[in-house]
Amino acid sequence: MTYVLNNQEYEVVIEKKNNKNSYIRIKDDLKIYVSTSRYSTKKDIQRMLEENEKALEKMVAKKRMQLEKKENFFYLGNSYDIIEVSIMDGVEIENDKIYTPNKEALEKWKKTQIEEIFKQHYLEQWQKFEEADKIPQLKIRSMKTRWGVYNRKNHSVTLNSHLIEYSLEKLDYVIIHEFSHIVHFDHSKAFWQLVSKYCFNYKQIRKELKE
Repeated sequence: MTYVLNNQEYEVVIEKKNNKNSYIRIKDDLKIYVSTSRYSTKKDIQRMLEENEKALEKMVAKKRMQLEKKENFFYLGNSYDIIEVSIMDGVEIENDKIYTPNKEALEKWKKTQIEEIFKQHYLEQWQKFEEADKIPQLKIRSMKTRWGVYNRKNHSVTLNSHLIEYSLEKLDYVIIHEFSHIVHFDHSKAFWQLVSKYCFNYKQIRKELKE
């Protein structure tokens, strides 16, 4: 079975189980996987795909982005082709290419950039923030579902290391977002008013980070 989405044909892999509900996934092979009841017909599945077409478009776009990130190197909102040159001593960026002696050296360079850039912008945003006196401890780690976390118990902010792949504007927004939780530990109207004081276009940035 195939399904046409945005004028492109995708193979549909049907997995029939003892499911009460049906689920749709897009895997790295860019096939549409449908897990459904043993009693579902192809017409049922076709109708389900049509009813969820908008969601499917987003799922395919997200998966394509993930695949592109595996192939390319994303840094501060730009995509670079990785060129390995074994005789190089360090990492250099030129136009749309990033040159490195090997992948290990590139990861080490990336880690250094994360620490330096995050600390710099963290301090810059704190100097602007007028609603709190004591700066939270900065922590950095890879997270799957959160861009940032404010921990009230130990007064710390954890930033997702993957933010290095996005523009500095998005990094600054996440920092301000977490600083604002020092004052409002919820997502109330007052919270978003405080965020907008320091990041007027936060709605657009939030939308882009969710894509």
